[in-house]
Amino acid sequence: MARPATGSVVERDGVRGRSFALRYRVPGHGRVHEVLGRAPEWDRKNAEQVLADRLAQVRLGIWKPQRAERVEVAPTSRSVHVFSSEWFERRRFEVGERTVEHWRWALSNHLLPVLGEYEIGEIGPEQVDIFKSIKLRERERYEGANGKDRETFPRPLSNGSVNKCLKVLAMVIDDAITYGLHGGPNPCRGRLLKASKPRRTWLEADEAGALIEAAGNQRALIATQILAGLRVNELIELRWRSVDLARGKTAVESSKTDAGRREIDLSPSLLDELKLHRARATYEGPNDYVFCTSRGTRRERSNITRQILRPAIKAANQAREEAGLPPLPAGITNHSMRRTFASLLYEAGANPSYVMAMMGHTSSGLALEIYAKKMEVQRDTGQRMDALVRPDWNGTGDIELVDVQVGA
Repeated sequence: MARPATGSVVERDGVRGRSFALRYRVPGHGRVHEVLGRAPEWDRKNAEQVLADRLAQVRLGIWKPQRAERVEVAPTSRSVHVFSSEWFERRRFEVGERTVEHWRWALSNHLLPVLGEYEIGEIGPEQVDIFKSIKLRERERYEGANGKDRETFPRPLSNGSVNKCLKVLAMVIDDAITYGLHGGPNPCRGRLLKASKPRRTWLEADEAGALIEAAGNQRALIATQILAGLRVNELIELRWRSVDLARGKTAVESSKTDAGRREIDLSPSLLDELKLHRARATYEGPNDYVFCTSRGTRRERSNITRQILRPAIKAANQAREEAGLPPLPAGITNHSMRRTFASLLYEAGANPSYVMAMMGHTSSGLALEIYAKKMEVQRDTGQRMDALVRPDWNGTGDIELVDVQVGA
């Protein structure tokens, strides 16, 4: 049996005013998208009357396509929601888990709530600009809210994150163009926002300690991020069989690279935290996750930030405010914990090659970047010069050269 004729009026506000169109199905033709026109020539009442006429024509079997410039018959046309879901399922096996998670975040949290109901072939520069303006307004509202009200708003996107969403949309539309569902060119190309270089954050030693203390029953997890430098995926995949409490080491089994599969030295304080965590754990068998859910299952990566890190940061800032101390740096993320680990290793006297091994890096880029910034913060050139040439006047005005080992 053919599907009954159904349809709706589509209203959109654009830079040239409000436009009206119809969407309805015609047996044997599929979905029809008929553009009517713009206000003031058209309004909702007139559009609904035309829709009623079109559906009556379909039921009577006398419907014919309208003028070519006013109607687009697309039997295989699909909404952005439908097509992007199909795209996701086709492409997800071609990339790594982290990329799949990024695609899901961009589509589910941001692109589809704004553009999901559009036909994929309708996405043009206007729709891209609508998406950008909505995200910029969300950020404006968030930044203009006070502390309590701000907590009710979703965390806004930076310009760089808006661009990441648009790059995912661009990949979806590229496939739509290939399949003949979009006439091209790709409207996302050349329409990215100007984005500043991301600010790389980490915690100083006292700040790291404050965050661990504020983490409550999740302090072992936060301590492991800070004092072992695990990536989030490595953290949620960590099992007790990989943690050697007797030797004070943990092995990272789940990693994409050979360098990522490594053995990390546990500091005495982290070792104590993990011993206490295991003593209290309900699930502490060799194959159980170290930081599992209350049901013993694997945690979701996104929940680490929302359920653990952000509450710990909030609690730490409250405690520091009461103590008359400045808050933790803005923009702290899970990856900030890894940078903190590298920073603490340098402060403890480790060399870059050891830091690379502990972090599971094949490239020295990040290790040396943190090293350079750490040394810049701690620069005491004047004191080092004084240590090399120490004045001892002895009432004579002579300078005594002192043999000092620098960097010992």
